[in-house]
Amino acid sequence: MIIKPKTRGFICTTAHPTGCRQIVRSQIEYAKAHKSDAGFKKVLIIGSSMGYGLSSRISAAYSCGAATLGVIFDKPGTEGRTGSAGWYNTAAFEEFAHADGLYAKTINGDAFSKEIKEKTIEMIRNDLGKVDAVIYSLAAPKRTTSDGTTYSSVLKTTNSEYTNKTIDLKDNTIKEVTITPATDEEITATVKVMGGEDWLDWIDALSDAGVIEENAVTVAYSYIGPEITYPMYTKGSIGKAKEHLFETSKQITQKYKGISAYVSVNKALVTQSSAAIPVVPLYISILYKIMKEYGNHEGCIEQMTRLFTDKLSSNTAKTDENGMIRLDDYEMQEDIQKAVLDVWDNVSTENIKEVADIEGYWSDFFGLFGFGADGVDYDADTNPVYDIDSLK
Repeated sequence: MIIKPKTRGFICTTAHPTGCRQIVRSQIEYAKAHKSDAGFKKVLIIGSSMGYGLSSRISAAYSCGAATLGVIFDKPGTEGRTGSAGWYNTAAFEEFAHADGLYAKTINGDAFSKEIKEKTIEMIRNDLGKVDAVIYSLAAPKRTTSDGTTYSSVLKTTNSEYTNKTIDLKDNTIKEVTITPATDEEITATVKVMGGEDWLDWIDALSDAGVIEENAVTVAYSYIGPEITYPMYTKGSIGKAKEHLFETSKQITQKYKGISAYVSVNKALVTQSSAAIPVVPLYISILYKIMKEYGNHEGCIEQMTRLFTDKLSSNTAKTDENGMIRLDDYEMQEDIQKAVLDVWDNVSTENIKEVADIEGYWSDFFGLFGFGADGVDYDADTNPVYDIDSLK
């Protein structure tokens, strides 16, 4: 079939297997060129098929030389329909890793479930013995807990209505958006989905089963951002969940005296999650242009490679005064944030293409689904069926 991008709202409903493969290849080449002596040898990545999770897996394998076990929740392609981008990314990663002599297996299913935790534990026990690092990179809109209750997260403020500029991704126009505050029940549900409860459940399960090293490292990902996005993010319903995530890092470290748990605060990037948050896509578009002009713009693979080469090792981590790893350090430079604010005050539909990197935003967005990769013929007939080796 001829595979073209089809969008609905802030998601793309198609994915290109050859494009995903090419993008994974380019990330692998970057990681190969940035070797790490972090010391990790057996890494579990929970949520490993896209974005930061995928790049974490690539960097762990190709910067550190680690065996990697990934947990994903993705759909394969059929003769008449494309699979998810995460499926194609994982298939490509395993193909390259196996060709390069690296251990790489994947478990596909709901990472929140007891069943998938048990499957993962069995595979670690049989294949790896124990893991020395656990990356927790889930970004799901819903979670069903062990008692059968399903919680849904919301993207809302917490105290009062908030009005600011945003970009309408349907036509790249600048509009005002007003976000209503979440109810207490909605905040609780968002914390249940995006907080640290499941992260702790994973570490408990791995520890109880004896398949995590006593001196292991575990990292979960978060974002803080500038004051522009505070009402929607840091002080919004998501922010409450991220506060819980950070408290969980301290809880894990205290509960398991040898295990070091960290939250890594990463840079604002185009992801499926960030595309859904009002205000944030406009901020990202402006930030991209400014950071590219400064020469310090990073994508997922650059961020995750810097995590493993500069910020984190099996012995220690470079953190701020609060104990967080700060990969947003370039983004939050005072001069960059001042430049963003100057543009923010004056951005409009008429000048968006001049003052913001809207093309870069859309390039990254479609790149999430395998479109726009160099050297790929998107007019060619393409087989949407692409197997993940370890799931055959």
